[in-house]
Amino acid sequence: MKGKPKISFIVPAKNEEDSLQILYQEIVSSVEPLNKTFEMILVDDGSTDNTFDVAKKLHLLDKRVKVLKLRGNFGKSAALQTGFEHAQGDIIFTLDADLQDDPKEISKFLAKINAGYDLVTGWKKIRHDPFSKTFPSSIGNWMTRLFTGIKVHDLNCGFKCYKHGVIKNLQLYGELYKYIPVLAEKQNFKVGEIVVSHRPRKYGKSKFGWQRNIKGFIDMLTVIFLTGYLQRPGHFFGTFGFISFFFGFLIGLYITYLRITTGGIQDHHPLLYLGMLLMIIGVQLITTGLIAEMVVSFNQKGKNSKVYIEKELL
Repeated sequence: MKGKPKISFIVPAKNEEDSLQILYQEIVSSVEPLNKTFEMILVDDGSTDNTFDVAKKLHLLDKRVKVLKLRGNFGKSAALQTGFEHAQGDIIFTLDADLQDDPKEISKFLAKINAGYDLVTGWKKIRHDPFSKTFPSSIGNWMTRLFTGIKVHDLNCGFKCYKHGVIKNLQLYGELYKYIPVLAEKQNFKVGEIVVSHRPRKYGKSKFGWQRNIKGFIDMLTVIFLTGYLQRPGHFFGTFGFISFFFGFLIGLYITYLRITTGGIQDHHPLLYLGMLLMIIGVQLITTGLIAEMVVSFNQKGKNSKVYIEKELL
């Protein structure tokens, strides 16, 4: 491949040996009519089958295919972040390796990007997944829209298209990959959405269990904090600390009033303990906020994803 590719495809894969060859052919068939140069970055996230061997054969067949083998299963966020740091295209696509994302939608994504959007995410309006996946996903999407204000229906869709500038401002870990549109919008990138077809899984099985929902909820709280209070954590902790201390102080005043006017508080000891507890919690939260402000002042960067990589075929 000569020159810089116009499009980069990042495909995280774990135990998808039966799907990679088909996905490669579908991407080639969808992109070549567009007359655009491209690269395909396959990130093997700790596969225990022949995924890496299949990816290696594709690389030998077509140098547009690059392969990154991670030392173990670090999760989708780490796999995507690794791919982002190696992507050279002006436009970057992410899609899953399980063939549920249809590369025929690529032209629709590009049209939306050309309309002025920085990030376009897919919306699997009709999903071919079991209820155990679709119901928690719907609840999670609703809660995220409620608490962040983002107007995206399907945060779980892995089929996304980005301008290169967007991925350079992302630092993914945990389950944050699901909240990429939120992270991008809070950085004032223009985020759009298109309806995409969602195909039934043909090979293998889903890599996500019920634990994903719990982790996803915790990471949603993380995203709310990161996007609203990353540079001012003292405001976040200080607000709750002040509220807690204030109500504890009011209870303390009330107990003091009773002691002065009635001479005793025999029946109000639980209330006294509650007031003391609220004031202690308030002081702790305010102190936590001040410490967090000092940590932010050092502006620590996340660790480089190269620590994950075992082999590179570039």
